[in-house]
Parts: sequence; C-alpha cells; structure tokens
Amino acid sequence: MALVNFTNLDFDQIKTSLKDYLRANSNFTDYDFEGSNLSSIIDVLAYNTYINSYNANMISNEVFIDSATLRENVVSLARNIGYTPRSKTAAKALISFFVDTSDFTTKPITLTLKKGIVSTSASTFGSESYSFCIPSDVTVPVVDGIATFADVEIYEGTFLTSNFTVSSLNPAPPTKYILENANIDTSTLEVLVRGTQSSTSSKKYVFSDTLIEVTSSSRVYFLQEIEDQRYELIFGDGVFGEKLESLNFIEVSYITTNGSAGNNVSSFSFNGRIVDNNNNLISTGISIITTINDSIGGKEIESVDSIKRYAPKVYSAYNRAVTAADYEALIPKIYPETESVSVFGGEELTPPKYGKVFITIKPFYGPYVPDSIKNNLNSMLRKYSVAGIVTEIQDLKYLYVEVDVNAYYNPSLTPSSNAVQTVVLNNINAYADSSEMNKYGAKFKYSKFQGVVDNSNDSITSNITKVVMRRDLKPVINQNAEYELCFGNSFYMKNQNGYNIKSSGFSVFGQPNTVYLSDSPNADKKTGTLFLFTLASKGNPTIVSTNIGTIDYQRAELLIKPINIIGTSKQVQNIPIIEISGCPKSNDVIGLQDLYLQLDISNSTVDMVADSITSGDSTSGTNYTATSSYVNGDIARLTDTEKQNTTLLSSDTYVLGATNLELLGESNPTPMNTTSSY
Repeated sequence: MALVNFTNLDFDQIKTSLKDYLRANSNFTDYDFEGSNLSSIIDVLAYNTYINSYNANMISNEVFIDSATLRENVVSLARNIGYTPRSKTAAKALISFFVDTSDFTTKPITLTLKKGIVSTSASTFGSESYSFCIPSDVTVPVVDGIATFADVEIYEGTFLTSNFTVSSLNPAPPTKYILENANIDTSTLEVLVRGTQSSTSSKKYVFSDTLIEVTSSSRVYFLQEIEDQRYELIFGDGVFGEKLESLNFIEVSYITTNGSAGNNVSSFSFNGRIVDNNNNLISTGISIITTINDSIGGKEIESVDSIKRYAPKVYSAYNRAVTAADYEALIPKIYPETESVSVFGGEELTPPKYGKVFITIKPFYGPYVPDSIKNNLNSMLRKYSVAGIVTEIQDLKYLYVEVDVNAYYNPSLTPSSNAVQTVVLNNINAYADSSEMNKYGAKFKYSKFQGVVDNSNDSITSNITKVVMRRDLKPVINQNAEYELCFGNSFYMKNQNGYNIKSSGFSVFGQPNTVYLSDSPNADKKTGTLFLFTLASKGNPTIVSTNIGTIDYQRAELLIKPINIIGTSKQVQNIPIIEISGCPKSNDVIGLQDLYLQLDISNSTVDMVADSITSGDSTSGTNYTATSSYVNGDIARLTDTEKQNTTLLSSDTYVLGATNLELLGESNPTPMNTTSSY
C-alpha cells in the first residue's frame, strides 16, 4: 500500500501515517509499535519527514515576493521586475561659519572646505557622538579679510571612497564592482572614471534607473542591492550606456550613515579641513558654527514590507502615469522624501476639472513640500504622464481628530488614578502613531479607539469619548482673500441656534478686537451662514459681522467671502493659522481624497472619573458622576492668554443625585444659547 496522504505535516500525524502504513502490511498486523525498537526508527523517519516538509515549505515561500521573508530573497525578486529598494538616507543639517584671515601673514584669495568630515555633534547626542561631512569641496572668496561659509549642507556619516581597476584583458570581461561597506546613502554616490590610474582627467558617470533615453554613448551606471545590504555598480555594455575599456580606473565616493539616528542634532563643533588657494592648511581664525537647520531627513533602509508593497506597483506602472495608482507608485520613486501620497482625478471634484490630476504629498519631515520641489516634480512627471494631462501638486491638507476622554475606573483596583491615566495616554499615543492613522484614506475607528482606552488597565470599567474634527486655515495676511475649507465628513448640528463651529482668534482689518468665527443654521438645518464675534471679559459674545460666508453641514464645506485677515492668535512653525473645528456626524472620521488624517494628542484630553457603582461606594447610583456624551463645550478655541480673560471653561460631568442636573460650569453666552442638545 502506498502512502497517499501527504497533507499531514505535524510530527505526530506523520508518525501515525507511518504506523498505519506498516499495519496494512500483513507482517505487522498485530505488531506492538509502542513497545518495540521499531518505534525509535519510526520516530526518526517522522522527524526527518517533518524537517523536509518544513524546509520545502520555507523554500517555496521564498520563491514569491508576497510570501518571502528573507531580505535577500525579497530584494532579488524585486530586482527581477526592475525595482531597486531605497537605501539608508543621511540626516542633513545646514550650518554657517566664517574664517577671519585679517591676521594672516599671507592674504589668501579664496578658502576651500575640503570634502570629508566637517563637524561632530558638539556634545554626545543621547549616548552617541555623530560625525557630519560633505561629499564635495566648498570654495568661497575672501572679502575684507573674512571668508564666509554660509548655508553649508552637511551629511551625517562617514565619507569613504572605493577604487576599482578594469581588467587588463581586451576586451575586458564582465566584472562585479561591489561596494563592500553597508549603510551607504546611494544619493551621495559620485562615480568618476579615468583612462588609467595615472591619468589626470576623468569622466563623470551618473546614475540611471531606466533604459529610456540611454544610448551607447551615455555615461551612466546602474545600481542594485545585493546581500548584506551592500550595493553593486553595473556599467554599460556599449549598447545601453558607454562601455568601460581595459585598465580604466574607477573612483567611487559615498557616505555611510546611521540613518534616522542622526536626526535632531542641533549643536556642532568644527572638525574639518580648510586650505587656501595655495593649498596651505588653515587652522586659526575659524569661528563657532552657527546652526541654521537642525539635522533632519535621516531614514532607515527601505523595509521588506515597503519593498513588497511598492515593487509590484512600480512594475505595473511601466514608467508611465495613466491611473491614480501609477502616480502613487512613481512619486515615491522620483521623490524619496515622500511618506504618503494621495492622487485623484479632477473628474472626481464638484464641479469636475477634466484633464487635471491633483496630487498631495506628505513628506517625511516638515508639513509641506517646498514650491521649488513642486515645480521640479511637475516637470519630471510630464515625462511619464499622458499628453494633455496637467498635474497640480497641492499643499498637504491635515484633518485633525481631537478626543475628550472621560475614563471611568474602579478605585479599589488601582492605588492611583494618575498611574492609570499615564497608561491610557501611552496607549492613545501608540494608536495615534499606528498605521490606522497618519495617511491618506485613513479612518479613525471610534469603537476601536474606545477599546484601546478600555483595555489599557483592568481597573477601567468604561469610557465616554467625544470626538471633534479640525482643520487649520492658513490665511493670506494683509490681503483680501476668500477661503474654502472642506472636512470630508458631515457636521453634526449639536445646537440648532448656532455656535456649532468654533475657531481660534484672529484679527481683521477695521476691527480693533480679536474676532472668532462661528455659524448660524438656516431653517432647512442643512446649510447656514457664518459670522464673526468678539468676546468680552466675562465671556459674553458680541456679533460684529454677519453673513461673511456660508456653511454646508452635510458636505462639511465652509466658504468665507473675501476678508482681510491681518493676524492670528495661533501659529505653527511661525506660520499663522486659524483653527476651525466642529463635531462630526459620525464618530468614525475618514480622511477623504487629499485629507491626511491625524489624531492630535496635544489638543486632546483624558480625565479619570471614579466609578462609584463598580467600586461599591454608591451601589444605588445616587452619587454617581455621569458624563454627557453631547456637551457642546466652549464657543471658541482660546489660547492660554485668552483663557485668562474669559470664563468660557465648561465641565461635561454632573452628579445624578444632584437637584440641579445642569452640566457643571456649562457656559451660557448670549445672545445665542450654547446648551448642548441633540
């Protein structure tokens, strides 16, 4: 009888199959396998089969990019479809310093900062000290005895070189040019080729990741990652790219880096080498380094998961941009600083804008893509896009989610409410940093968030969480301008009398006091008008301008008529902003189209409330502290300074056994009532 069941891969199942096979033989019909020496032989056979099946399964998994786990195999499979994973990226900082040559005996004309190490972190950053270097020389003139090295871009890492000599055989056979150092930032690679090692002139070769427009005379090199995160240079064969000749001498310079570990260094000490126009070393007169920009932009090598995600997308795009998915695959390739990207066609807008593709990019560092890079990206994308299609790169639009959490806990299960609150905050921070958020098309899942809070500690019995969504408006200062702000999620009208929309303070031309923006619903309860109001010292709002715009509660769109804003109460990275917020109709908030969803921890609150029923202190619930799920809160978003001059702070808790069941401290401004109601 043959072994026909090959589905059992467990050791015990394999052993049982072997026994069943032997029992089918008449010689072993009544054989006692458990008490015989044959049992040991069966164990060995079963174990051997188990190991072979495991190895066969792992080998088959490594053949496909979706199931492969070893980086070498994933990279090799990606290479087969023309994808080169992103290397480590060095953190970059911007520094300035000067050299005073007035006391020099020989007055230099120029000074040159030599490539290589320039500075080190002034003191140990964390537990490490980092070196910063430049990949090429920087030469500046000496003016009135001062040589100013302004806005020098330095890279975290070590500047290294590798040399290769092409075989003396003619024609030269194929040779592997492998850079033996790991952690290379491939964007810093510079490849020079000399006729021979003794030649004084050289030709520069540039990196190419495509064969398009590459001719037999193109001085290009190709790059691929090999084992141990090293890289191999590949040169042309005389058909695609200029072919190397016998005894050519190849010089390769690059920077090896620590990646993200080098970020946020802000203080530097000079450790470089400066020479004058006569090649004399300069060691005096060097000033203290001034940091213009802290080091940012350092990134780790592309992860296996990222390679699995993007390699098939880039391959399917075939170096052309037709669908939105093609643009999403190409943009990270041509702009490696891309953390997340959203692309949609103009036909999806209302009204439609045919023939346009709208792109929003979230860079790894900084909130927005600089205008100069936008222009370069538009030019590069024209090489891939269909004729007649215009790309428009827009500023990133953040949609912030703010939460107000009242977490109920059993005091008898924890020694301190502060300890529980710390755990809750840590878990919320972890959720805010997770893949659920921080991307286009993300969704804030209300039930899952409540589960994060409830599961933070055994003492937590429940939680009441209120959700607010916010957009930050960047006004054009001292100019008349109209504004449109879209939230992508319908507003819930908590108060039919108004004050559903809240804003931070700002100043407008012709109005001496700080004003705030809010809404007044129309009779249809679907639309409304916007107005401006000021706040007196005791929190009494005074409307100063009506009908300054419109609001559509269902479409969550605010249209503000032309207005001259001359200042704002709040700023982000020295950029004036106006915070505008409202309550979403659904607690599940979605980052629609070009909205980048983030959970804003800095504007969220977590309060601990003792659960007197669960603890047994008030089993009847008479003195139970309840939390309103629908409180409308303050009518404006105030700064700390503004809060000192008003009495808008409200509470959303109340005692069930109290005679007056109004919310404790709830503000009730005139002329419009802000008491919460559904």
